[in-house]
Amino acid sequence: MTRRLTRRSFTAAMGITAGTVAFSATAKAKAHHNRLLDGFRQEQDGDTEDSQPREAAFERDYAAPEFKPSWKNDQINRTMAQDFVIYAHSDLDKVKMLYEREPGLLNATLDWGAGDWETALGGASHMGRTDIIEFLLSKGARLDIFCATTMGLLAAVKEMLELQPTLIDAKGPHGFSLHWHAQVGQENAKPVLDHLQSIKEIELRPVPFLNKKKKKD
Repeated sequence: MTRRLTRRSFTAAMGITAGTVAFSATAKAKAHHNRLLDGFRQEQDGDTEDSQPREAAFERDYAAPEFKPSWKNDQINRTMAQDFVIYAHSDLDKVKMLYEREPGLLNATLDWGAGDWETALGGASHMGRTDIIEFLLSKGARLDIFCATTMGLLAAVKEMLELQPTLIDAKGPHGFSLHWHAQVGQENAKPVLDHLQSIKEIELRPVPFLNKKKKKD
């Protein structure tokens, strides 16, 4: 049986304890990150019902748009897009390899289910992987407030919050808050975290994988 990375093995590897993320995540996020992300592992598994993406049933009960897409070009392979987003959480070399193979992956967005959309930049941002973030940005990835927060771009974060104050409560992939992104940005993002706390103070809980990294160091 072929060993391959499945959604099940991804979520098993990506977890962060529910209690730790309760301050900033929805129930969906807590389930998605129920254990610490310390690497992706493969498992032997068949094509079970929950190991493959399933598109929700849909039938129009309204008039179809008058514009008809031409679909002249093939869509990028979903498995490749999925792998790109997954590797962006932890593996710069794999990100570079897949990007060189298909540059169109740069802004690929996946729905992990129920509208939990994520890009490679989003994954790298909530994991605090500034090396992967810098690579993606150098290729033209679309900077957003979550990425800016992780990178400690205080002026950009301030301006975006001034333009749209409700962003203080915005949630990134898996429900992670701006405060979370500032925490994983560590020292570089401390001024951003202080600014976020001045706008909306919340209880900051330890980030498990950062604590684990400190112990290794």
